[in-house]
Amino acid sequence: MKKNKNKPSKETVAEALKVAKATQKPGQTKEQTKLIAQGIQKGIEQYKKQQKTKARELDKRLKNARKQNNEQAEPEVILSESNSINYLPWGLLAISWLGFLLYSFVLN
Repeated sequence: MKKNKNKPSKETVAEALKVAKATQKPGQTKEQTKLIAQGIQKGIEQYKKQQKTKARELDKRLKNARKQNNEQAEPEVILSESNSINYLPWGLLAISWLGFLLYSFVLN
């Protein structure tokens, strides 16, 4: 099943008709109101298309920026993690031995 891209959504039609009726002048015919509603509807559809295009472009830019940040940040993260990992076990070992030695000398 193919969607008809030229067919407006029910929400858009209802919104356009609502706006057209809200701005209706005294003595205006139903046909004139219907034509105004169609114009408003086309404007709404065009606005939605523009917003979708802008959102897609923004998503592409964000995706590219994230991709570039990840590519640049990964080597730095690996280096910083490896440095902290090397010192951590040795530091803990030294502290535990110092604590043991101090404890044994204080008791004796």
